[in-house]
Amino acid sequence: MVEHFDVLIVGAGLSGIGGARHLQTHCPDKSFAILEGRDTTGGTWDLFRYPGIRSDSDMYTLGYNFKPWTEPQVIADGDRIRNYIRETARENKMDDKIRCGHKVLSADWSSESATWTLTVLKTSGETVQLSCGWLMMCSGYYNYEEAFTPEFKGRDDFKGQVIHPQFWPENLDYTGKRVVVIGSGATAITLIPSMTEKAQHVTMLQRTPSYVISVPQFDPMVRLLLKFLPEMTVYKMSRARNNFITQSIYKLSRKYPNFMRKVLLKQVKAQVGKDFDMKHFTPPYNPWDQRLCAVPNGDMFKVLRKGKASVVTDHIDRFTDQGILLKSGQVLEADIIVTATGLNMRLFGGMQMSVDGQAIEMNQHISYKGLMFSDIPNLSNTFGYTNASWTLKADLIAEYVCRLLKHMDKTGTRIAVPERNDPNVKPIPMLDMSSNYVARAEHYLPKGADRAPWKLYQNYKLDTEQLHNGELEDGVMAFRKPHAAGAAPAAPRKVA
Repeated sequence: MVEHFDVLIVGAGLSGIGGARHLQTHCPDKSFAILEGRDTTGGTWDLFRYPGIRSDSDMYTLGYNFKPWTEPQVIADGDRIRNYIRETARENKMDDKIRCGHKVLSADWSSESATWTLTVLKTSGETVQLSCGWLMMCSGYYNYEEAFTPEFKGRDDFKGQVIHPQFWPENLDYTGKRVVVIGSGATAITLIPSMTEKAQHVTMLQRTPSYVISVPQFDPMVRLLLKFLPEMTVYKMSRARNNFITQSIYKLSRKYPNFMRKVLLKQVKAQVGKDFDMKHFTPPYNPWDQRLCAVPNGDMFKVLRKGKASVVTDHIDRFTDQGILLKSGQVLEADIIVTATGLNMRLFGGMQMSVDGQAIEMNQHISYKGLMFSDIPNLSNTFGYTNASWTLKADLIAEYVCRLLKHMDKTGTRIAVPERNDPNVKPIPMLDMSSNYVARAEHYLPKGADRAPWKLYQNYKLDTEQLHNGELEDGVMAFRKPHAAGAAPAAPRKVA
C-alpha cells in the first residue's frame, strides 16, 4: 500500500525546513513529510565544507522571516547556517517528519486521483512509493553529485592534487603549499583569504574578473538596538533595511551601469592600494549582469595587500607536471589546484516527471509567479532571488502555497494549475543573467514571459504584492476537482 500525505517536501535544506515550518503554522491540519536524498539535513550548508564557506548575503535577509538570526556575524560561516537550519527543525519538532536517505527518482501526476506518486530510492537500496496531493520542491538548483569542471589539457600530467570545492577532502593539509584557485566567483573569493592562513601562497587565476564589494562582517547598529528593542523587532528592521540596500544597488546598477561601475571599482581601489593593477577587478560586463560577490570586512583585499595572495588574469593553455602554463607563456607553479569553476544546474534533483503518463519537458513550460509552471498541477518549486537573499523569496513561496491549499479546502477543489490561455504571452529566458552556469542550462530551463503573472520580477516588493496580497483566482490559475474516471485530461500546451 502506498503511504499518502497531503504534502511532500523534497529537500531538507534551508528552503525545505522553512517551507515545512510555514506549512505547520498556516496549515496545521495537513500531513506532510520531508524527503532528503542525502543522509543528513542542511542542504548546501552541509554539502560544502571547503575552508571559509560562508553566506554570500547577510543573514538578516538569508534567515527566515519567522526566526531571528541571533549570531553576531552578519555574513555567517557555513557551520553556523547549518546549525540555524537544524535548530529550526528541532524547535518545530520536525525530526519525525524528515526522512533522510530518501532520493526521489520520479514523480508522476494523475488527474484522475489528483495525486503525485513518487518513486523513492532509500540508502538501503530499497525502492518505495509515496503519494501526495501537493508536491513542494525545495531541492535547490544544482547537481549535488556532479560539479562543473572544464576539460583542462594535460590534467593527468599534474603531479599535485586537483580539487573541486564541492567535494573538498576531509582534513586536507595544505600547510606550506602553493595553491592556485581557478575561478573568480563567490567560492574563489571565499577560499583565497581562508587558505592563506596556512598555505605558502594562494593565487587566484581568472579568465574574467567579477564585481566585488566589501561588506561588514558585524553590524554594531544591531547590537545597539538590541539593548532597547525586542529581538524580533530589531531583526525585522535589519531585514527590511538590508533588503532595501541590496535592491537599491541592483536597481542603480541596471539604470546607471556606468555610474555604479565607477562606484564599485573605486571602493576596490581604495582597499587594494594605488599600485595594484585594477584590470583584475574590472569586468568587461555591467554590474549585476552576473551576481555581485561580497567580501566580508575586505578580507580578500587584505591578503592581497600583505602579499599572501595574488591575482592573475589570463587563459589556461594546459596543465603541466608542476602547475599551469598560461596562454601568455607564464607558468604558475602549484602543489594544489582548486577548480572553483562553478556548478551544474539541475532542477528537481534530477528526478523524472510526468503528467498523466506524458513526460514533462521543462523547457516547454512557463514559470508562473516564479514558483509554479504552466499546465503542471499541484507542484511548486522554490527558486530564490539571484539579486538578493534566497530566503526572501523562499518564505513568500511557502506562504503562497499555504494560501493555495487553504483556498482549495475552502472551495472543495483538489487541483490548482496555471493555464496558459493568453496567446499574447511571449516566452523569454527565465533568468536575466549572463553567468556561465545559467547559459549552460538555458536549453532545458523553463521559460519566463513578458507579462504578469508569468513574469519573473526578481523584486521582493512586487513579489510580496502578487504572492502575499494578490488574488488567487486571477484568471490564469484554474481550480477544479479530479476529472471523471476515463475522461481525458487536457493536453499540456507547448511553448511557442
